[in-house]
Amino acid sequence: MMTKKEFEQSLSEHAATIEEIRQTAWDLHRSVGQTYGDTLPYGHHLDMVADAIRRFGHLVAVEEGDVLPLMFGGYYHDSIEDARQTYNDVMKAARRWLTDEQALVATEIVYALTNDKGRTREERAGERYYAGIRETPFAPFVKLCDRFANVAHSCQSGDARNQRMKGIYSHEMPHFLSSIVPQSDDPRRQVPQVVVDEMMQFLL
Repeated sequence: MMTKKEFEQSLSEHAATIEEIRQTAWDLHRSVGQTYGDTLPYGHHLDMVADAIRRFGHLVAVEEGDVLPLMFGGYYHDSIEDARQTYNDVMKAARRWLTDEQALVATEIVYALTNDKGRTREERAGERYYAGIRETPFAPFVKLCDRFANVAHSCQSGDARNQRMKGIYSHEMPHFLSSIVPQSDDPRRQVPQVVVDEMMQFLL
């Protein structure tokens, strides 16, 4: 496992690459006109997810080679679902900055976090979807950071839509957490309790 200091040092060493990944993810979602809520650029959400990964990624990263796939997964996690990318598109993008092995890890994170086809929220995030997350290295953690970002935003914004989403997230939380926790000792597939505890504070 990496220490927090080692993880932060790796983030610093790869800062230029991470910024390129960030900018391309922002541009990708901007190109399809996607926003976060009614007014914010979708990149606002991507930054929130990436910030959570920066804070807590040392809890799941095993080695320095895990850092870029984690950050790429955070910035690109909605690119197939929302930005009209295919699995191969994401793989091609990842290979711009990552080794083939890292690109596969990163692309699998994105693929695992892509909702299934469905008419309702429950159908789009059913058992097959969550099974894919549990089985994919780093996907439970990145999904947790995604939910952490959404919960934080909904609880910090006072408009009616976000208040409604706060209620939804609160109602879903027991099922959500039980669905992403794997039956595995693999540190890359863990759901750090400290992240869960901080997220739950928003819902109190």
